[in-house]
Formats: sequence, structure tokens, C-alpha cells
Amino acid sequence: MNQESRMLFNDREEEFVNLLMKIGIRKPVAHLLVFLANKSNASSLEIEHGTDLRQPEVSIAIKHLAGQGWIKSRDVPSEKKGRPMKNYSLAVPVKQIIAAIEKAKKTEVNSQLALVGKMKAYI
Repeated sequence: MNQESRMLFNDREEEFVNLLMKIGIRKPVAHLLVFLANKSNASSLEIEHGTDLRQPEVSIAIKHLAGQGWIKSRDVPSEKKGRPMKNYSLAVPVKQIIAAIEKAKKTEVNSQLALVGKMKAYI
């Protein structure tokens, strides 16, 4: 089965995704973050198509970003019978998210450096 790639990212957005991944952000989270940074809101199906992620990956990424307070959802009534769809958007500006990631990485590095300092005491 030949599955075509449907990613909508341009070179700059791809570079943003790659930078996020290099600092330790998981691929689905990085893709979702960049996708929503460039789109005011989207359904999970639009996210799947726009990022080329599978539905479970989208769900996990949404839960991660929601846990950080970085994404919000709203119910959109279905035109057919059944459950309403959800539309997702960033809850805070991208700059604020990057600042939070930077703060977390600084804390992580400082913690690691403190452990190295303790190791030096044993030598």
C-alpha cells in the first residue's frame, strides 16, 4: 500500500520541529506544537493530515500539551449524529511555550551539573 505523505510543513517549520526534537521534545509533540503555532485551531483529523501523525500519536501529544497548559480544546457540534468533534488551539503564545521549555532545560542542566559536582567530591 502506497501511503502519500501529507505534511504541510515548509523548510523553516521542519527546522523548528527538528530543533525541538534535538532538545528532547518527542516527535509527535514537536509536530503538533509547530502545526498549531501556524494554525489558529484544528480538529484531530486535520492535525493527523497536516502532521502525518497517526491518531494515537496525536492523542498522546494533545494530552502532553494539555498537561502543560499549552493547548485548549472546544467542542464543535457534529453535523451528523454522534459525539461532537473537538477543535484544538494553543492556549498560550509560542514564545511563552519556548520560554517554559528554556526554563525547564536550564533547571535540568543545573541539576545535572550539581550531580557532576557531587561526583567530583568522591575523587
